[in-house]
Amino acid sequence: MKRFFSVTLSLALLALAWHLAPGGATSALGQAGNISGQGKYKFRVLFNSSHLPAEAQKVLKAAHGGFAIDSRKGKGDIYFALPGAGIIQISSDLKSTKMLPTDPAMRDTNMHNALFWKAKDGTPLLSFPGNSVGKIFTTAMDGKLLGTLNAPAANTDMGNPTANAYFAGGGAFVPTDVEQLEGMFYIPTGYSKLDYVLTAKVNSVSPFDASWNPLAFGGRGTGPGQLGTGHGIAIPRGTTRIDVADRPNSEIDRYSRTGEYLSTLSLPKGSFPCDIQYLDKFAVVGALHGPDRSKGAPIYLLENDQVVSTIMPKEELGLSNFQHIHNAVIKKQGGKLFIIAQAWNPGDFAILEQVK
Repeated sequence: MKRFFSVTLSLALLALAWHLAPGGATSALGQAGNISGQGKYKFRVLFNSSHLPAEAQKVLKAAHGGFAIDSRKGKGDIYFALPGAGIIQISSDLKSTKMLPTDPAMRDTNMHNALFWKAKDGTPLLSFPGNSVGKIFTTAMDGKLLGTLNAPAANTDMGNPTANAYFAGGGAFVPTDVEQLEGMFYIPTGYSKLDYVLTAKVNSVSPFDASWNPLAFGGRGTGPGQLGTGHGIAIPRGTTRIDVADRPNSEIDRYSRTGEYLSTLSLPKGSFPCDIQYLDKFAVVGALHGPDRSKGAPIYLLENDQVVSTIMPKEELGLSNFQHIHNAVIKKQGGKLFIIAQAWNPGDFAILEQVK
């Protein structure tokens, strides 16, 4: 009888430990019951930063990037990079993470975001904007560096007199994100005075070669189609629309593939959207600030372009480092939505699970 009681107690303690651990039903933050969001779209913490490899945890405070999801059927792994560590892969079921071998040229600088895309022949690739070194890096799915797109030379025709004059005068190329559409890169530059979306053509994948294209659009300002800080960029699946997160103007500006301004998606004033990512009828926006700066920044969940839930990772989920959110992506599995988010200054990481 004593032995039976001992075994039963041990199993109960193990179950409790699993429930409180980052790999179990909640995080190890001591905030197991915390929920944030509204209506059908409420979320709790599933994993916190302890879910990452040790190499990533050591440098996580420097996080200043974003995520890419392998959108191929039957895949779903997630990728991002940390300066000083390299590329991290999160399994499609979100249960495991690992480091990928990363070229020192990428590992030792900041990758400001990440992009999954497929070449014309179907080859899957990852691209990363190195904001402090002025390069776009492209790798295979195992992290092997295939090639780089370097800053425009002074005499490069960027297709816009303002952009041409900027680079002719020695202006820095500061890419904040990169998207790809039918062999063309679209690259916002909101961390520079230029603040145009630049374009480059991918000429080949093996060997990798890309060259600048004479098309640039946007430009700094507050008028229709202008950008305050063009930060993140996205192309909704199945469309050719280019969406750019305009941080200080609290909006997403939308353009055609040839740079014509189409429309604006307005977000709550003061929200400073860093990026937007789409999944079917949903979209998720991570914000640098919220309308109330005394609280941590929000993550907005949109359905058909309407905000249907505002998730507060710091204020309501107890993620103390999430004062500013630099990137968030959404995926669906098992009938639930999951949000993968990254904080900035200090950097942090979390995976949120929809509460059903």
